[in-house]
Amino acid sequence: MELPFLNRKAKRIDQLIAIDLGSRATKAVHLHRQGDGFALTGFTILDAPGVGERAASAELLAEHLKQVHQLLGAPTKQVVLAVGVQESLLRHAEMPMIPTPELRTVLKVGSRNFLQEDLPGHVFDCHLLAIQQPNSGPEIAKGKVNTSAMKQRVLVGGIKQTRLDDLTNAAKDAGLSLVAVVPGHIGPANALEMAESETFTNEVVALVEVGFKNSCISILNCGEIVLNRVVSVGGDKLTNGLAETLSISYEEAEGIKIGMPHEVQSTLETLLLPLGRELRASADFFEHQSEKPVAQVLVSGGCACSEFLAQTLQNELLAPCRTWDPSRSFSKNLGPEQMAQFEPSAARLSVAIGAAASAF
Repeated sequence: MELPFLNRKAKRIDQLIAIDLGSRATKAVHLHRQGDGFALTGFTILDAPGVGERAASAELLAEHLKQVHQLLGAPTKQVVLAVGVQESLLRHAEMPMIPTPELRTVLKVGSRNFLQEDLPGHVFDCHLLAIQQPNSGPEIAKGKVNTSAMKQRVLVGGIKQTRLDDLTNAAKDAGLSLVAVVPGHIGPANALEMAESETFTNEVVALVEVGFKNSCISILNCGEIVLNRVVSVGGDKLTNGLAETLSISYEEAEGIKIGMPHEVQSTLETLLLPLGRELRASADFFEHQSEKPVAQVLVSGGCACSEFLAQTLQNELLAPCRTWDPSRSFSKNLGPEQMAQFEPSAARLSVAIGAAASAF
């Protein structure tokens, strides 16, 4: 799924770097084409730039992107950036039957009409989903269609123009060629299409991407994102909750969460309850609208206790939940040491891999 706020894609890209700019950690991959598929030739995960809640400045981000490029050791300078849910938005809308460039303009001058929110200073892009035709009327009976009465279902992404400018300038100052900027929301869906095409194409699945501050829930109906929600539950809330409950430091709580989640099972289950409820509500809403059940839940992201998380969500949803590997379909051109580091980190790369998929 392509939904770039900025797209300078060449006719064919044989290799690129994809960088997921998370609020706590930056995740990056280097991919290149190999036959009919792709090979992963490098990855890195490092602390995000910036201080506290503020986004990193263009200057600080430029130095960070240089560091990422050096750590990957990639010969290419083509890069796609994925921005997190705290810096971008993803909404469904019904819009007039006009070309995508005109849709962007319409949204820019009248976002409230379609997104129920004034979003001044934003840049938008659209992914067309389906056309809504009138159900009845003399024109339909005669086999004629009044295009002015028709609507198209659109997935809308948005980001502030100032932030897009910062990203563009940072990439330029880092000596990189910016191919596209995409909302991180779509990363897991794109990655699933590459990793498990049968599941993506034929099933109704819920994707749960657990971030540092927020988690993103997406329901896919045979490859189409039909629902997307951002929940303010992430790894940071779990760690803080453990620290407060057990009266220990943040660092100690993080260690327990990573190494011994079952030792604090009841506490973690309580902290995860809001996420489970949002997942259940999302699934119930979809199932009521479509009369189709969610077949399974796939969990990815940076939460170190993801296997425990998957089991907890399964207990809440009463549907199979599992972690998954977004790099499953790739060949891995990694040395033994880096391969050993990669295997426990694979689930954290879904957004970066999905961003790459939107640019290839």
